[in-house]
Amino acid sequence: MNRVFDVQCRYLELIEKYDRLVLQREKPTAWEIVHMSSCGRLGYIIAEKLEADPEIASIASSIHDIGRVISGKCEGHAEAGYIPSKDFLSATGLFKSEEIEEISAAVRNHSKKGEKGSILEEIVKDADVIDSYQYKGVFSRIEHEKRYEDIIAEGLM
Repeated sequence: MNRVFDVQCRYLELIEKYDRLVLQREKPTAWEIVHMSSCGRLGYIIAEKLEADPEIASIASSIHDIGRVISGKCEGHAEAGYIPSKDFLSATGLFKSEEIEEISAAVRNHSKKGEKGSILEEIVKDADVIDSYQYKGVFSRIEHEKRYEDIIAEGLM
C-alpha cells in the first residue's frame, strides 16, 4: 500500500462519518467522494508534469475539501479545513510535521484561485478547477474560468 491509497481510504471513512452527522449539505456526499478521487488523480498527474512530489500533491488534492465535508457548507470551507486537515493527517501517523503543514496550507489556500501560492497550492487549485469543470461544465466564478484557460494554454492538460 502507499500513502495515497491509505489516506483516501481513511478520508472515505471521514466522509461517511460526517454524512451521518451533518444533515444539511450544500454538496451531496457522492460529489465529495467522486471529487476526492478525481482531484487526487489530477493532482498526481499535474505534479509529475511540474516535477513536484506527486504523492504529496495527490494527497493534498484528495483532502482539499475537508472543511466542506465536516461542515456541509461551501462558504469559507477552505480556511475551515486547515486545522481538521492537520488533525486528520497527524492521526494517520504517516507524515512528517513539514508535510502536514505543507498539505494543510494547500487545503487552506485552495479557494484563493486568483492568488499565487506554493507549487503545491497551485497544483491543488488546478486539480480542483479541472475536476469541477469536468463534471459541471460551467464555472461558478470568473477566476475559475481564467485559471482553466491558463491551464490549457500552459499545456498542463
